[in-house]
Amino acid sequence: MESKKITMADELKLAFAIRKEVFIEEQGFRIEDEFDEFDTLDGQAEHILVYYNDQPVGTGRLRIVDELGKLERICILEPYRKFGLGKTIIKTLEEIAREKSISRVKLHGQTQAEGFYQKLGYRTSSDVFMEDGGPHILMIKELNEN
Repeated sequence: MESKKITMADELKLAFAIRKEVFIEEQGFRIEDEFDEFDTLDGQAEHILVYYNDQPVGTGRLRIVDELGKLERICILEPYRKFGLGKTIIKTLEEIAREKSISRVKLHGQTQAEGFYQKLGYRTSSDVFMEDGGPHILMIKELNEN
């Protein structure tokens, strides 16, 4: 298993296909809510792919918002969720944030993933709120703690 920063359009298309399968087809989010102006290679966001046996099976992105790193669009294809790849995605995005001298990151996690993020050092910082039609929570982590 490995993770890689996306640098080419064909890699970004692979990430989009994973997101579409997970968020649109599996979880029922609207396609209009999933893809946005940050889904480019122009530097507004850093996108990654995670591979398992040389197959792209997970993705995520990092944006800088108000001097915080914001982890977004984190997902793994269903058959590969038992291999620790979610942790790989988070750790890779955190490392990119550190490279950009960001010491604090946040995410809007789906409520069913709250325990997963807590195990990785994130603390819940909000009540449940609706985002793109689903229940989410704000979670924050100080990167210098780990």
